[in-house]
Amino acid sequence: MIDFSLEDLEQLQIKGISQEKVLDQIATFKAGIPFVQLKKAAVVSDGILRFSDEEQKDLVHFFEEKRKSLVLLKFVPASGAASRMFKAMFNFLDAFDPSQEKSEDYFTRTGDKAAHQFLENKEQLPFFQLINNRIAGKFNNPDEEAYLFVKEMLVEEGLNYGFYPKGLLPFHKYDSETVTPFEEHLKEAALYAKTSGKANLHFTISVQHEEMFKDEHAKAAPKVTRKTDTEFNITYSNQKPSTDTLAVDLENKPFRKNDGSILFRPGGHGALIENLNEQDADIIFIKNIDNVVIDQNLSAVCASKKMLAGVLLKVQSSAFAYAKDLEEEVSIEKLEEIRNFLEKELNVPMPDTFNQQDQAEKRKILSNKLNRPIRVCGMVKNEGEPGGGPFWIVDHTGTISLQIVESAQVDLSNSEQAALLKNSTHFNPVDLVSGIRNYKGEKYNLLNYVDHMQGFITGKTQEGKELKALELPGLWNGGMAYWNTIFVEVPLVTFNPVKTVNDLFKPSHQG
Repeated sequence: MIDFSLEDLEQLQIKGISQEKVLDQIATFKAGIPFVQLKKAAVVSDGILRFSDEEQKDLVHFFEEKRKSLVLLKFVPASGAASRMFKAMFNFLDAFDPSQEKSEDYFTRTGDKAAHQFLENKEQLPFFQLINNRIAGKFNNPDEEAYLFVKEMLVEEGLNYGFYPKGLLPFHKYDSETVTPFEEHLKEAALYAKTSGKANLHFTISVQHEEMFKDEHAKAAPKVTRKTDTEFNITYSNQKPSTDTLAVDLENKPFRKNDGSILFRPGGHGALIENLNEQDADIIFIKNIDNVVIDQNLSAVCASKKMLAGVLLKVQSSAFAYAKDLEEEVSIEKLEEIRNFLEKELNVPMPDTFNQQDQAEKRKILSNKLNRPIRVCGMVKNEGEPGGGPFWIVDHTGTISLQIVESAQVDLSNSEQAALLKNSTHFNPVDLVSGIRNYKGEKYNLLNYVDHMQGFITGKTQEGKELKALELPGLWNGGMAYWNTIFVEVPLVTFNPVKTVNDLFKPSHQG
């Protein structure tokens, strides 16, 4: 049992975290989090749908016909800072001194390929000219120029890009105009998330970046409105302090900072299930802030999004009709029809004991399985990019389900599980279209569909001491574990994340 001091209790109250929650998290540290048990990779024809060009056109048309009467929302996790994106360049600043050696000797000495690629290609950056103008006349040779260019890009006295939110960096350039991911998301929303001339967007952002986003909002929204004849309703939220998680020492006791206070850390993107739970719409499109495309690929991306929305609306119409049927007594034949729909269309296998149940129990099981939020997830062919993948898994109750699984959730020391992980043909680009209402139009409480045993425990250090940190189940991993799930193959053009600054050199970001 933990003895909380008055200062501890005050700290918990300020953060909105209960003592019970802290004790539960300590219990999780002690017990550990079990690995996910893979049954098999989801592949085309067994867990992943692939549609012909004609079928895709029909699904897009179905969505276009229905969208007029729907409330649509685009939800964009956008709290990520760009510091990780520039990690290699921060290292370069620390390690390279142009007064002591030439850059070519530095690259030979360190083998720093990332910085070398950056400096070799920097003229392709959308912000190259801006930095070039700012450092003009301040260097005497190419080595000083390289160092000054990186310094001006990153440090606080310069452009300070190393501490920007990723969503507000210049990602693309069209003629002389640079464009941020924030603006690119507005352009997308105007094409697939608009009804009656209005598009709704919600960005989850960090508190310290709030004014920066609002400034960009004021500049970008009117510009995109003029080009697309779209009015934008843009809202924001922050990750809640109450979703921060406890850190513990190596004896699983609350980790205390030098000032005696308990250390809490951000719970990861899984905390955003609370932000998503506060939204309400017929269809919510979910896409990460750094996954944007240049104008020439916009129509392909939007067609794919509409196709996924068409899949959702079609399966939802059947699910709603069956859910209504189950409100009353139904025939054995109807129960079998609903079971078949769940297994074939919603990828929900029935428990082995289902056939032994009486009609009332079967109806109860089917109703429980049917009345859940639905997510349709785009999946791209695996061509070596990082990211979770689509798998059939078996949970601790023996229930089989379709899930998006990260490699960190798999026991790679188990050769069988490691082999199953390698069998994955597709990976997750975070391209979701979700339905969060039931057949009566009532919104589900999404917090009821989280598998809390799909979090992560990681080792960290703080103030020179080792600790263990807890990350909440990922938003599209354990955060949606008990949703009904459909995976659909989408084209690779829909996946263009910028994880490092060098990703901006890829053709998909060269406008």
